[in-house]
Amino acid sequence: MCGRLSQYRGVHDFVATLSLPEAWRNNIGDQPLGQYNIAPTTPVAVLRMDAAGLRADLVKWGWRPHWATDRAAPINARVEKVAHGPFFRAIWPYRAITPVDGWYEWVDEGGPRKQPYFIRRRDGRPALCASIGQFIGNAGDGCVIITADAQGGLVDVHDRRPVVLSPQLARAWIAAGLPSAQAEQLVLNLGEPADCFEWFRVSAAVGNVRNQGAELIDPLP
Repeated sequence: MCGRLSQYRGVHDFVATLSLPEAWRNNIGDQPLGQYNIAPTTPVAVLRMDAAGLRADLVKWGWRPHWATDRAAPINARVEKVAHGPFFRAIWPYRAITPVDGWYEWVDEGGPRKQPYFIRRRDGRPALCASIGQFIGNAGDGCVIITADAQGGLVDVHDRRPVVLSPQLARAWIAAGLPSAQAEQLVLNLGEPADCFEWFRVSAAVGNVRNQGAELIDPLP
């Protein structure tokens, strides 16, 4: 992933996609988020479980352990290493879903600048991205999205993709008590396949993080 997301629907739409009927806590609000161009280090909506049940929060996109002061906070974690490497060890048990309307990639097509593409689910539903994070209520909080090798036609736009889960698997991912080994196998092997997605060229205006309008995701002629 190149590091831009869209979350323009309201959090109620994201929760409805997750298909959890029980009561939940909305700490974000009822209005559409209207964020078409989310950059790293800025807040993203995440859905997660705690002792009181499902909750929706805004959390910084990006995280690093307290000892990693020599580098910028990563926004993604490679699925091949996330469960065992030392960097994300402290947050691996704290699983969440980052629901997105889509994400952007930039492709070198031989022009003076790379061409941005927007990727989204073909069925129009939000993509439920497997994530982990620190959610203790201080300045060190943040989340990362788990990524895997791209497959099928998605390879043409980038070599990595977020691990997007079906609603059933997303519920399993955030459920309390999911064993670590089972969680690892879930994200290693059960992400949605490439044919669930579509992608198309969009305006270069998305390169400026100040631009947030719906026109950013309009397909180019």
